[in-house]
Amino acid sequence: MAQFCLFLLLISLVSVPCVLSRSLSSSSHPHTQIFDVAASIEKTVQVLTPATQSFQQEAIKSAHFNSSSISVSIYPRSALVKPRHKDYAALTLSRLERDSARVSSLTMKLHLALNNFNHSDLKPVETMVQPEDLQTPITSGARQGSGEYFTRLGLGQPVKQYYMVLDTGSDITWVQCEPCSDCYQQSDPIFSPSSSSTYSRLSCDAAQCSALEVSACASSQSCLYQVSYGDGSFTVGEFATETVSFGDSGSFSEVAIGCGHDNEGLFVGAAGLIALGGGSLSLPTQIKASSFSYCFVDRDSASSSTLDFNSARPGDSVIAPLLRNSRRSTFFYVGLTGISVGGQMLSIPASVFQVDRSGSGGIIVDSGTAVTRLKNTAYNTLRDSFRKYTQHLPSAGQFALFDTCYDLSSMKRASVPTLSFHFSGGKALPLHPKNYLIPVDSSGKFCLAFAPTDGSLSIIGNIQQQGTRVSYDLANNLVGFSPDKC
Repeated sequence: MAQFCLFLLLISLVSVPCVLSRSLSSSSHPHTQIFDVAASIEKTVQVLTPATQSFQQEAIKSAHFNSSSISVSIYPRSALVKPRHKDYAALTLSRLERDSARVSSLTMKLHLALNNFNHSDLKPVETMVQPEDLQTPITSGARQGSGEYFTRLGLGQPVKQYYMVLDTGSDITWVQCEPCSDCYQQSDPIFSPSSSSTYSRLSCDAAQCSALEVSACASSQSCLYQVSYGDGSFTVGEFATETVSFGDSGSFSEVAIGCGHDNEGLFVGAAGLIALGGGSLSLPTQIKASSFSYCFVDRDSASSSTLDFNSARPGDSVIAPLLRNSRRSTFFYVGLTGISVGGQMLSIPASVFQVDRSGSGGIIVDSGTAVTRLKNTAYNTLRDSFRKYTQHLPSAGQFALFDTCYDLSSMKRASVPTLSFHFSGGKALPLHPKNYLIPVDSSGKFCLAFAPTDGSLSIIGNIQQQGTRVSYDLANNLVGFSPDKC
């Protein structure tokens, strides 16, 4: 009996290390990866710390140009103006509110296009210049949290530099202009057309004016434009041509832009917007770019990356078809066929991500949306699978639009399931944990950074794009994703 008990004791001593070994080795399982919780929490603290570095001169100097390619720096909003929210949770709520407005805007654009809405029935809002508005003080725009990214663009002659929002979901590039009827606060002085020798108003019969969705004629026979963003934000003013510059060298003349005298909504901080969409008036189309690419750094980072035109995409890019919707040329659709979690393909029909004959459906890549939106059925399948693989993590309920959150406050690192996008041709893009688990406060609460949508349009947002160079090959209708190329 004593020998039998000794045998059992030896078995138990041997089996314990084996169990421990299996537990520790699970982090190296090909279908899980390690998430650096501590580093993510540290960034939530740093982003609310007062800025100690100026990015303006760096942005100007870092731009470079040669005969075939152009490159300018990209910065997250937090690098331009430090948020002044009371804590990171408040900043996150502000970001999510703005993000929901962004999604509503894109959905509205597609809805109008699909329902044959006649834009000629719309006319720009008439505004009056108020002298007191010309002396608007410049203060931080950080009260409006945002997932947007900025670059530095030169306008006019002599050249003056302005921080502009990047937007792949728009076709009209515009800037706030003096005199202001109603201008929001921005970080740069407001652009003055009278101080530029290359500024020229477009006439009502100009081809660029005819290409506008909403236009009208002023009494001077100059073209007026209006762009509305579906969330109540809008810009109204003159449509004109101007010289656009990238850094100290490399410029394009007679680029059609909006000169906004009445601008309202959620643009606070930027001088205007660079339209990178697929329409005839977008900046890439006007400068005849065969391609462009960008890489977004972490939105809580103080570092920068680049926006490149006409540069070769990285050789290790995951290539997918770049699709177009004949009912809405602005958006860049991608040939997504499925999503996998923990190495297992989810049971989502490929048709969920496809544009149907009416122009409805499909999934776009968007620079301005932060959180990826999936149709309800696709999202529910993704969420349920993710929850199945994260039962070892403490649940933390919900947060705003996020319904799957975890309390990782007691962990420095956590093992999480892999998550990948799969594209036509069998290509897969594995996401880093920080692309799908994001902090919503500074106390260790993290949430799955996907959300459902009742609309037909799905969107790959910039949280899922962070750290990946996204290349749009306009000449060959391809989009490339290359991780770790910022």
